[in-house]
Amino acid sequence: MIRRLLRRCLLGLLTLAGVSVLAFLLLFAVPRDPAAAMCQKNCDTARLERIREEWGLADPVPVQYLTFARKLVTGEEGCPAPCLGRSYVTGEPVGAMLARALPVTASVVLPAAVLWVSSGVLLGTVAAARPRSAVDRLVGALSLAGLALPLYLVGAVLLLILVYGTATLPPPGWTAPSADPAQWASGLLLPWVTLGAMLAPGYTRLARAQVGDALSTDFVRTAEAKGLTTRAVVGRHALRASAGPLATLAALDVGAALGGTVITEITFGLNGLGRTVIEAVRTDDLPVVLGAVLLGAVFVIGANTVVDGLQAAIDPRLRR
Repeated sequence: MIRRLLRRCLLGLLTLAGVSVLAFLLLFAVPRDPAAAMCQKNCDTARLERIREEWGLADPVPVQYLTFARKLVTGEEGCPAPCLGRSYVTGEPVGAMLARALPVTASVVLPAAVLWVSSGVLLGTVAAARPRSAVDRLVGALSLAGLALPLYLVGAVLLLILVYGTATLPPPGWTAPSADPAQWASGLLLPWVTLGAMLAPGYTRLARAQVGDALSTDFVRTAEAKGLTTRAVVGRHALRASAGPLATLAALDVGAALGGTVITEITFGLNGLGRTVIEAVRTDDLPVVLGAVLLGAVFVIGANTVVDGLQAAIDPRLRR
């Protein structure tokens, strides 16, 4: 099992290197001149050339990538390793900008993940335990409606009703949890509920299918024949047999969401990774976009590695 995880970590590092090359080529090989975006007022040819030389934009793209990779490993003055470069707009290290935005995104994603996984699996398991019943049909209809509705629409409606209409909830916002935990939770409650409600239907449908299939297997029928209660059969046997696909989906969703929940952050006015990337794209701030892409890749690759470890812990056959 340890050897398997080490292989997965090595493969993850190679994948991250490949992502960095591909992302760098796609971003910096486009026919756009970042120097022109930085040279806004009173711009002339001499100033453009000076900016290109200062930022290394006059070098060939392979040389620029090698310089980026070297700084990523060794860092530079004022930008410790891993140095993702500096913003073309503000001159600030990209790592510092992403580090400032990451707690906001993590504060939205991680508690919401608890909601969408727990509620989705619970509803799907209840529906699977009562097939073709009114509960099964109701859960199926609700999950289908949740998959069909766009997040920005649900978020906007909840904002109008719960915040601006009835003032049931305070306006969304982010406060450092170390400063005021209560305000941190109240300001993010609506984003948690909205994001959880939008992602839970996928887990509901997957849990319904996986647990339903597990309930028809021979080992579950044997457990029922031994006189175990329905709760014990579903919880100890059917749900555990279905945990592999659910854990895989949960880890990948969390990894992808940590890379930036663009729609959620824009809908609720939160300055997380997603909104930082959108602003960087708008201003042609390519180092920030590249840094966010690499950070998202780290989260997804890390999630895949965690999934492999969970799969081996859940399924004894994978430990061999």
